[in-house]
Amino acid sequence: MRVRTTVAAATLLVAGLALTACQGDDGKAAGSPSGAGTATATSTPGKSQGDTASAGTGGRSTPGGTAGSSTSGGKGTPGGKGGTIVACTAKTTGVTFVAAARHATESEPAAATVKITNTSGKPCTIVGASSLVAKDDQAKSDPIETDNSAAGTDAVDLAPGATATADVLYADLNFEGSQSAREVCGVQASKVEIALPKDVGRTVKVVSGNGSAATFNVCGPDVKFEAFHA
Repeated sequence: MRVRTTVAAATLLVAGLALTACQGDDGKAAGSPSGAGTATATSTPGKSQGDTASAGTGGRSTPGGTAGSSTSGGKGTPGGKGGTIVACTAKTTGVTFVAAARHATESEPAAATVKITNTSGKPCTIVGASSLVAKDDQAKSDPIETDNSAAGTDAVDLAPGATATADVLYADLNFEGSQSAREVCGVQASKVEIALPKDVGRTVKVVSGNGSAATFNVCGPDVKFEAFHA
């Protein structure tokens, strides 16, 4: 009887030790640092959480690319919608050519004046090179052709009714001839053709300062078309 009891107790003791050993192994496996859960939490070298967030939001967190910035084509800036000024043209302006009030000297040229007036109800701008052509009334010599590209072509804005002016410098006397022939020049034009930048040319009469008819008397090829100013 005692032998059976001893054998049974020994058997239970062995079984209990085996169960305890199994549970210990399972716990070690679940808490091991090399488990799958720990491996997925490691970071790739060189990438921070900020990099990951930036990639996930399409780069919105990068400098200059905040969600509040706008690329709507320049609204609210000069030249954007609501602030655009159209080019001055033959349809929106009037032009006047005033011959020089004083003759040239050997040291100073004569100065005619081109006047451009905005006759429309909206602002317009002159930007680029304007041109001038003067043909002799008798076609005795080649026409004078010039522009103001060398003098400057910065934009000049004109409000409705405003006028821009530009000087035309030239010699209206022949200093090499006799006294009686000093005013005889190769080009004597009662009309000139003026074209605004990228626009059609317009032929206008040459007038004096009081509006009466005059002549654009040009001796020599040196004609300088100055820049416009308001």
